[in-house]
Amino acid sequence: MTIQAIVHKAEEGGFWAEVPSIPGCATQGDTMDELLANLREAITGCLAVPVDEPLDDPEGQILEIAV
Repeated sequence: MTIQAIVHKAEEGGFWAEVPSIPGCATQGDTMDELLANLREAITGCLAVPVDEPLDDPEGQILEIAV
């Protein structure tokens, strides 16, 4: 599996990255090697969080809301 991340230079030095396909998944590192190691750990951690199955409600509806 491959996942895309956006890497940014941090103002205070080093780098930080975010994973758009996993909301809230972000990390930082002083070097690119450290960032990549931290990014793998962050992605693994974010994907390991259990997600409750939605309730089966025949009258329910799905809404998409832009914020």
